[in-house]
Amino acid sequence: MGAKTKKIKAFGRIGVGYGKNVRDRFNAIEGPQRKRQQSPFHPRGRAKRIAAGIWKCTRTGKVFAGPAYYLEVKK
Repeated sequence: MGAKTKKIKAFGRIGVGYGKNVRDRFNAIEGPQRKRQQSPFHPRGRAKRIAAGIWKCTRTGKVFAGPAYYLEVKK
């Protein structure tokens, strides 16, 4: 996996030749998806996305199924 750069963030592992609009859309989805999100099992726990729809609570260690990309729907 390639190094990420400050300007293109997570898209740095993809490479060149796609354009700014594609890069911006990719980073808007990929960035929040990879971050730890609020776990439904523990009030201070965080959940990490293992695969599409598979999550793991870092506090309790429970593995559970949920939405594919984000645990909470953006408003």
